[in-house]
Amino acid sequence: MLLTLRSLSLLTLCLFVGACSPEKPIETAESATENLSINDWFDLKYEQELQQSPTSMAFQGRKDRNDEIDAFTYDVFLEQLALKKQTVADLHKLYTYETLTPSEQVSYDLWTYQYEQMVLEEQFFYDGLFFDQMNGVQSFFPTFLINFHKVDNAADVEAYISRIKATELRVNEALAIARKSSALGVTTPGFAIDGVIKQTRAIISGAPFPSAQPSQGSTVDDSIIEGSGIEDSALWADIKQEINTLLEAGSISQTQADSLQAKARTALIENFQPAYQRIIDWSEAQKDKIPTVSSGIGSQPNGAAYYRYRVQNQTSTTMTADEIHQIGLDEVARIRIEMLSIMQDVEFEGDLAAFFEHVRDGKFNYFPDTDEGRLAYIEGATKAIESMKTQLPDFFGILPKADLIVKRVEAFRERDGAAQHYYAGTPDGSRPGIYYAHLSDMTAMPKNQVEAIAYHEGIPGHHMQISIAQERQDVPRFRTQAHSTAYSEGWALYAEVLAREIPGAYPDPYTRFGQMTSEIWRAVRLVVDTGLHTKGWTEQQAIDYFMANSPEPLESVTSEIQRYIVTPAQALSYKIGMMKIMALRQKAEKTLGDKFDIRGFHDTILGSGALPLPLLGRQVDRWIATVLAQA
Repeated sequence: MLLTLRSLSLLTLCLFVGACSPEKPIETAESATENLSINDWFDLKYEQELQQSPTSMAFQGRKDRNDEIDAFTYDVFLEQLALKKQTVADLHKLYTYETLTPSEQVSYDLWTYQYEQMVLEEQFFYDGLFFDQMNGVQSFFPTFLINFHKVDNAADVEAYISRIKATELRVNEALAIARKSSALGVTTPGFAIDGVIKQTRAIISGAPFPSAQPSQGSTVDDSIIEGSGIEDSALWADIKQEINTLLEAGSISQTQADSLQAKARTALIENFQPAYQRIIDWSEAQKDKIPTVSSGIGSQPNGAAYYRYRVQNQTSTTMTADEIHQIGLDEVARIRIEMLSIMQDVEFEGDLAAFFEHVRDGKFNYFPDTDEGRLAYIEGATKAIESMKTQLPDFFGILPKADLIVKRVEAFRERDGAAQHYYAGTPDGSRPGIYYAHLSDMTAMPKNQVEAIAYHEGIPGHHMQISIAQERQDVPRFRTQAHSTAYSEGWALYAEVLAREIPGAYPDPYTRFGQMTSEIWRAVRLVVDTGLHTKGWTEQQAIDYFMANSPEPLESVTSEIQRYIVTPAQALSYKIGMMKIMALRQKAEKTLGDKFDIRGFHDTILGSGALPLPLLGRQVDRWIATVLAQA
């Protein structure tokens, strides 16, 4: 899973499209751009957009405006939409499509497509959730500050403190959006409310925070006193460590260190903690609106239209929910038959349901639920990735340069059975990509899926795809940072299946079954996501279907279904994207015959950056035509 915040929320646009805080005017005068090559024009416009988004620049390892965090308001979104509209008008006026090179045409189409998606997003601005248990605003801020705010000197610490202070305003903006969404009939499920409260309390628990105000009926804890032996909160521990690192390096004096630490403490107590208490207060107030039965968004005002939009956006296709539902049913049936071969290989006696139970409950399939077991999981994933690296040249011409590390999720946002995910590194390689694993409950982490998930999140999946895109020098910069859910998740799932062709990638029948488990998991998603949001399925119905068609532990299945409820249609992107890539490969193999080169095909898929599926298909068609012309 490639982690964004709320799938195609305003935050996602901040991260992948650019400007979300237009406090500086963007030059649109034709006189300044009419003599530029189209690639230079794209770089200029992208840089102008990027300069409006301090958050996006931090994700890319830059420090421009590093004392700010992007705004969330609807008015800011409308301003950015207007600016994007102007750039598209300028693009179409300045450059004639037919005279462009194929690569330039892709850039032209992608820039226009991004604007078109923003137009569609505008009418559904208030239909999603800003606070949920998956990727809500409450977990974003500490995750961002701890992992992406770069500290090299005292000024960077001052900027860190400014961002802590700025969090208060941004939380207030997010709460205003959430209140309006709620007034319009958007409901937050009970499990999501509980998750938000739990995460928010965890974030403001520990030094230097006075205890968060309790829920109604609970007991007030004693305030935390510095030096009392209470464990530091994650944010406090991080900024203290950053200050201490500068002190040990001689970059600042003890007096400066003490002053910076005092400022950080004040910002956390006076700005950050009150804002997070307001999140708790809002969440508590939403409890009387929680639906009796947890289901999808179909019954909410505008829910049906919102889901149709989400399906289009997340799959980049024109498929209907009914079509996707049927594809899911067909794929589940196909993979179930394939799974029977593993039963035969291990000489298991019984039906597939019994084999699911054998794999799900077998102690052989889990690491110990201890720190040693957690370390073994990380070491196993790392070993699979390192082994895969040695095989890549046989399947890829373009290889990534960026490093990758496997890491446990921070305690304040870790959830039992939650999906693993990936955060991209910086384009310059100064920060590695990170494959995050939720390891709080090892009984929800089957050992036989370690390889498949490592290939999905790491190599040749997300890390390889995103690193190659970011490292390209021959395309406009906006394409190196572009995002398409169906492409990115489709590629990562394709990477799991591709590994079956790579010697030793799945070393035994049970790891091969782990790959099949991962694939049927994504096929099940097509059924349950559409079932939840268009067919009135309840959370329990979706859980029951999932459990009947997968050996996944109940904790993981429950977490998955709750994820689909709060992020409609995102789960469709994996299988739809993978099937498109597989179909393109089959087309290329059939058309090219013995001229087909797997490395050339993969370089074509990865070499243009993340593209919507129709644009990706066009790229493969061009590659096929080029190979035929050269024969």
